[in-house]
Amino acid sequence: MSGGGDAALIGRFLEMMAAEAGAARNTLMAYATDLRLASAALGGRLVDADAAALARLADGWADLSGATVARKAATLRRFYGFLLDEGMRADDPAAALPRPGIRRPLPRTLSVGDVDRLFAAIAERTARVPPVPADLRLSALVELLYGSGLRATELVSLPRNAVAPDRPFLILRGKGGRERMVPISDRARAAVAVWRDHVPVDAQWLFPGGKGHLSRVRLYQLIRAIGAEAGIPPDRISPHVLRHAFATHLLEGGADLRALQAMLGHADIATTEIYTHVDASRLVALVNARHPLVDAGRARP
Repeated sequence: MSGGGDAALIGRFLEMMAAEAGAARNTLMAYATDLRLASAALGGRLVDADAAALARLADGWADLSGATVARKAATLRRFYGFLLDEGMRADDPAAALPRPGIRRPLPRTLSVGDVDRLFAAIAERTARVPPVPADLRLSALVELLYGSGLRATELVSLPRNAVAPDRPFLILRGKGGRERMVPISDRARAAVAVWRDHVPVDAQWLFPGGKGHLSRVRLYQLIRAIGAEAGIPPDRISPHVLRHAFATHLLEGGADLRALQAMLGHADIATTEIYTHVDASRLVALVNARHPLVDAGRARP
């Protein structure tokens, strides 16, 4: 692919980050600068770069600060993740990029109270008589996002019959072509069943939109709008934040980290470990209440 191809896909990436992730103007400018510099350094072959090319690119960052290297590497990882999601690449060469010891920011998430208000707002919509199909679609979307931790791309590209009424899970092919089994709650299956009655029988997608399926940008807009109805500020909610809430609340409920890794489709357990911050207080209380040395200490005279 030519340098022109780099420019076009960088532009699409920036549009996605603005619409779906709600990236701030300064963040988008930093992304644009990092990607265009990387493209120039690779002779306009950023989109096609292999791991060896990225390793050579990173060698040129030797004199930069750890924070700058971390930012550049994170930008490129996001970009290659975008290319994977969009089907522009079948592999991800970003493993060749350095990982400086910079503490990762904690993911934005929602409290249980936030989620309760969100579903209350959806319930108010779906109670309308007669029901509005768009509200039924929204209910199914949010139930799957929060109830199963799907990525936005995985959600909008579900085939019409992906969620079976008698099967409490579905098989997804996520990043890098890796398959994983995702549990589907009874609530989510019920919401999908109601919505599917409004999807044409010959439709390819569960959530049709335009000439294909619902776009990620439109999904972001829908989530932000229902969040506003529930009193959640726009900068605190997105499809990805609902995925984070799924992980956070499962851990708070006692879920095993390895099981969560499998459900989220993380190749590296270190990616899942970012969620352990949410459970620190519960773990401290657990140690204080259950550790054998606690009882031993109490038994001392």
